Amino acid sequence: MTTTSAPPLRIGKAAVRALGILALATGALESVVTPTLPLLRRELGMSHSEGALLSIVLLVTGALITPVAGKLGDRYGGKLVLVRLMVVVCAGGLVSALAPNLPVLLLGQILQGAMVGALPLSFILVREHLPEGESKVAIGVVSGLFVGGTMAGTLAAGPVAEGLSRHWMFALPTFAVIGATVLVHRLMPQDAPRRSDGAGIDWPGLVLLSGTLVTLMLALALGPEIVARPLVLVALLVLLAAFATGWVAVERRAASPMVDLRMVGRPEVWKACVLTFMICVGTSVAAYLVPALFAVPADAYGFGASATQIGLFLLPGAVAASLAGPAGGFGARRFGSRAVVTAGVLVMAVGLFGLAAVHTEVWHLVVGKMMIALANGLCVTAMVTSTATSVDRGDTGIATGLVLVTRVIGFAVGVQISGAILTARTPAGSDLPAESAYVVGFVLAGAVTALSLLVVRTLSKGVKA
Repeated sequence: MTTTSAPPLRIGKAAVRALGILALATGALESVVTPTLPLLRRELGMSHSEGALLSIVLLVTGALITPVAGKLGDRYGGKLVLVRLMVVVCAGGLVSALAPNLPVLLLGQILQGAMVGALPLSFILVREHLPEGESKVAIGVVSGLFVGGTMAGTLAAGPVAEGLSRHWMFALPTFAVIGATVLVHRLMPQDAPRRSDGAGIDWPGLVLLSGTLVTLMLALALGPEIVARPLVLVALLVLLAAFATGWVAVERRAASPMVDLRMVGRPEVWKACVLTFMICVGTSVAAYLVPALFAVPADAYGFGASATQIGLFLLPGAVAASLAGPAGGFGARRFGSRAVVTAGVLVMAVGLFGLAAVHTEVWHLVVGKMMIALANGLCVTAMVTSTATSVDRGDTGIATGLVLVTRVIGFAVGVQISGAILTARTPAGSDLPAESAYVVGFVLAGAVTALSLLVVRTLSKGVKA
């Protein structure tokens, strides 16, 4: 049964600004962990594997929340769901700010993961209340402010954590999110549910996928410690297989599956997913290892950088990533998706192998990280564009959703492998991994990235404008 309603109320610039402020604040809150991860590891006594888990748990939660948020928005209205999601995010931010130890901080990050579903809901609201031309401009503004927020968080997290405390680097952006949520609640008109088609939310699929991802992350995080305990390792692998098998069985039979696995059987989709996974593994290894290498003491083989300095060193990479999306979309239209992905893979592989070979100067890491961030943005944008244009219009959301979920899984796996390598190559009684651990990590990521060219060769050239 389809719900009919009166035409939506047109919103003014104030409501769009409120959504933009919310995007800015959530972007800042999302980005504070990366530049301060070495500081958090020291203060909370975390291993590298635990630090890797902390850096990706928000993203994994977001991958699970996003499809559910979209369906709830359809059922109850975008504004209602957006505001309630932000209440969860604010609670997570406050938990993170008050966290005395790693388990509580992980809980806070899990709750903050709800913010990943907020940006798509913002786009839905803008399209609901504005004409087509104006909605495109508003979506661009909101997206740009989110990117700006991530840059602001990257820059400000270090000075706040060092000048005040790690607690305040979570608290300040959380207060901004609270204020922006109040503005959205006051200025954004309530939208009516767009449909009521009887399709429920795939809760069994969500639970089983959550179990699969959590078990996978746990196995990777504990890898160095459980290698000597084969029974524990076997138990985790059996549990992982059980969750994954159950999830596949449920998704194949669900009337409205969280992930339509039938789509994975299409060559254009599974190739895009494999490529996205491999590329994001390479990207995430650099995302974890580069800040860690910056923080290694200068009297060893690192630079002894503070959290503030790490934020400054990472900023060029963040700028490159923000430019890569538009450049990737333009390149895919002008030259075809395969050409863009090929160029991106080559640039990323050169950056990763270059970091393995030379990492004795700050600029080596800055340039390498910029190359990898730019290449990742080019590749992922081109893959999403290629996938969206290679399936039927009605399947676009499902196919691109698969690619984006694969992106999160690839990023999470790469980060956890990086943490496991550093932990495994840290001598007993020391907190400092051997320099060879970084070399191994960069070489492994470069090899995975280079191997993706075997899949790139099989891609169609893509649509050219």
